Amino acid sequence: MRYLILSDVHANLAAFDAILADVGHFDKIWCLGDMVGYGPQPNECIEKLREFPHICIAGNHDWAALDKLSDSDFNPDAQWACRWTREQLLPENFEYLDNLPVTLLEEGFTLVHGSPRQPIWEYILYPSIATSNFAYFDTQICFVGHTHTPVIFRYEHLDSDGTCLPLSLPQGNPLPLGEERMIVNPGSVGQPRDGDPRASYAILDTDEATLQYYRIPYPIEITQRKMMEEGLPIRLIARLGYGW
Repeated sequence: MRYLILSDVHANLAAFDAILADVGHFDKIWCLGDMVGYGPQPNECIEKLREFPHICIAGNHDWAALDKLSDSDFNPDAQWACRWTREQLLPENFEYLDNLPVTLLEEGFTLVHGSPRQPIWEYILYPSIATSNFAYFDTQICFVGHTHTPVIFRYEHLDSDGTCLPLSLPQGNPLPLGEERMIVNPGSVGQPRDGDPRASYAILDTDEATLQYYRIPYPIEITQRKMMEEGLPIRLIARLGYGW
């Protein structure tokens, strides 16, 4: 089976469409949350996802748009976008987000948005946080999103302090999964934050036991224009162009 692993679409339909056009054959989408927030097309992105066989978990922006999570810890631009999103959501899409689980076990893999320890909110940004989180899932591999930064933390790759070292996701060649325990973040579809504005996704091939990572360009100006039309904050519009 070929699974399209993606996260943090953030209502960026142009980026989502570019991935779907690039990916070729896949059997199912595994979405790691934050379908909405920041971007200008929340309904369209949810509806596009629902056209395909898929599973999806809730992210912090999904919950904030539903008012299930306070946006008080968001920066002012993110708060503005969150409240705008809440006003835009159609009832059926509101209900869809409201019914998303926070953790899934699928085909022997763990799926969360933030971390297995705190699925909605914790950011796995640092090796010490990743190392602590291995105790909170039982599968070999846990897929996470939330940070918008592609990375692999391998439990067996430890430094002198006993923390697992971050590794870059390789582009161009499939990564054999082997038997090592890993936390894998495929990066963000709609708002990358690693200095590369291209949309990010991964393909998990369970028959071959490989993971393949991809970055592709998309027409950022289309998303930026739609954001301008909707009056979304200018800093959210500008950051798409430089991947931060």
